[in-house]
Amino acid sequence: MNAMKPSAVLFLCLFAGQAGAIALSPVLVEVARDLHVSTATAGQLRTVAGVVAGVTALALGRFGARVALNRLLLGGAVLLALGSLASAAAPTFGWLAAAQVPVGAAIAILTTAGTLAAAAWVPAERRAATLSWALIGQPAAWIVGMPLLGAAGSESWRYAWLVLPFTAALLAAVAVAGRGGSSKAASAPRPNAALRAPEIRRWLVAEMLVNTAWAGTLVYAGVLFVESYHVSSALTGVVLAVGAGAYVFGNFASRPLLNREPAQLLVPLAGVLAVTTALFGIYRPSLPVSALLFCLAGFTAGSRTLVSSTFGLSIGSEHRRTAMAMRASSMQFGYFAGSFAAGAALSVGGYPALGATIGALFVASAIVLRRSPTSTNAVAAPRARRLGVALGRGHT
Repeated sequence: MNAMKPSAVLFLCLFAGQAGAIALSPVLVEVARDLHVSTATAGQLRTVAGVVAGVTALALGRFGARVALNRLLLGGAVLLALGSLASAAAPTFGWLAAAQVPVGAAIAILTTAGTLAAAAWVPAERRAATLSWALIGQPAAWIVGMPLLGAAGSESWRYAWLVLPFTAALLAAVAVAGRGGSSKAASAPRPNAALRAPEIRRWLVAEMLVNTAWAGTLVYAGVLFVESYHVSSALTGVVLAVGAGAYVFGNFASRPLLNREPAQLLVPLAGVLAVTTALFGIYRPSLPVSALLFCLAGFTAGSRTLVSSTFGLSIGSEHRRTAMAMRASSMQFGYFAGSFAAGAALSVGGYPALGATIGALFVASAIVLRRSPTSTNAVAAPRARRLGVALGRGHT
């Protein structure tokens, strides 16, 4: 039996990582009730996993090059499986919090190594297509996972951990192990060297701003629909799932654009996100209009993620692992920064202030990138254009 295609393996790895990240979302109230803590306290479980994920991603940038990518991915899948089992069996809240440590580490490993493998496992002409399919694993976990988690959680929140992240981890582990062979580990780079390159440093700052803004959008989007239009949680879930579908469509639709320099695309995409997310909070005449704005933002975010990841993989191999690990860390830390910034804005000025704050963060990311030279990276830009051209003709 032939080994699974790299694109399918990496899709499963990123799917599993996202499954671990969202496992608690629809069952948080049940967790709090069963373990006799407040919902706010139960919400800190995601904080534990996120902090561990952020720190792990930084450690991967410093030490991860010593371990082959397939071994990293297999280890990440095993960690997620163990963390999911420990979470499902946790007798107390303290044990459940401790179980989030391997879950958080697994999220970082699967996300970082899974993205890097899109460049390392396939020829240059197939890299962009492989990356595109891998990135779809994250919104796919949201679309498929939320209904599964909700259904399992109606019986017990413990089943939710087994139905989605544990099962996804096993599938990812089998897929990675089935590849066979062993990719050689690269020599360890100097972690600070990537930050000395102005174009990489600006890109990472812009990524932190974007991840903060997008996290703030996702955290409060569902609440906005419920409080603005008094819709049911079920209908809200459908709208959020449609937004995730728009994110996937944005990934596909942006493929033909990748024959241009990615940095030139990141600025206008951030501008579109600034407008759509600002309007999402400020202009709320009806549910269909708000849903449309959310979907437009999701479509653009999906496009931007692919474009930005393409740029990251085009960075020279001596800096690529460090830069991509730092980017993955910014995704995790951006979740907390976004939750805090958006929550503060909401408490001060309601949803109009929320939209204005998120829009301003996207504008700031565009300003950071606009400061870069036209040829943002003299080495990365030609590689990125080749990735884009290959995407137009490559299949995986």
